[in-house]
Amino acid sequence: MGSRLLNIQRRTAEHGRLRTGYTQGKTPKRSSTWIVTSHSEEHVRRAAELWGGTPEPWTPLNQSTAQWRVTTDAASIEAIITPGDPLSQYNEMWSAGGCQRRCDGQTEQLTRQPCLCARQFGENWHTQPKGRVCSTTSRLSVMLPDLSGMGMWRAETHSFYAASEWGGMVDMVLAGTDGRGFVPVTLRIEPRQVVRDGQTKKFPVVVVELRGITPRQALTGPLSAATALDPSGSRAVAAIEAPRPDYLAEAEAALSSDDVRDVWRRAREAGHMDQRLNDALMAVAERKDVEEVSDAAGESGWKPDPQPDQDGAYEVEVIDEDEPTAAVWPEAARPGSGASR
Repeated sequence: MGSRLLNIQRRTAEHGRLRTGYTQGKTPKRSSTWIVTSHSEEHVRRAAELWGGTPEPWTPLNQSTAQWRVTTDAASIEAIITPGDPLSQYNEMWSAGGCQRRCDGQTEQLTRQPCLCARQFGENWHTQPKGRVCSTTSRLSVMLPDLSGMGMWRAETHSFYAASEWGGMVDMVLAGTDGRGFVPVTLRIEPRQVVRDGQTKKFPVVVVELRGITPRQALTGPLSAATALDPSGSRAVAAIEAPRPDYLAEAEAALSSDDVRDVWRRAREAGHMDQRLNDALMAVAERKDVEEVSDAAGESGWKPDPQPDQDGAYEVEVIDEDEPTAAVWPEAARPGSGASR
């Protein structure tokens, strides 16, 4: 690996956002399915192919740069948590002029004062109307393995209830992997309700769940990238369940003994070799050798040197004495020669 600048934090590009709501005019609306937004039309169209919906141009509120958006039909999508700490959480208050407050729950970071919302409204400050207090903002950076590009996607929620669940889930995963592995997860929008002051309030909460692996696997050390991409092992299962090739038929159809030996090597590498198959393939290879010699002799008139049998005897050619061939006639005794008259 080459060198890196030590005074710059390394990170991957952000391809887009995963949202649970949108703004209609200036009114925020909640969505029961995921909304994918990006500057890249290609990414959004691919998301529509995977999860449904119609891509459309879109300009975020208080911004002038156009993007693309699709409101999908999917309440759950597959993602991967990458090495490092993927979660950022603050209580934030925004206006047209930018971020006005950013608090870690105890200290407001911009003014370095104690939490302004808790000081004003007490520990249940989060029940106050939106805009009067900060919004609990959680941002989770994940990779979407089925979209193009190696960058990250930011899933963002302003749910007070999701904040504690996201934090607990990610902290457990980090405790097991030490932030050094990939973890397959599902991001699922789950409808919730709560009764407060005699009124029932319904709202969506984004749940982060392990996908295809058990807590034992997630907490016993980093997973490989291959496992994170295919946690169910479907590729390995497919390979195991694939029909076994008919190696003997392939050998019989081979043109040469070298081709038969290639079949033998493939069978061995696939773990399909046994003594019976080995003997059968070797017999085919030997027969192919004989056929190659015979073909060569037929084309050129060449004959292989005689070989002794198990007793060391050589096969002799039996000559019919009544019809001797020209090869065994002495030159002077050949029919038609002057010496025979």
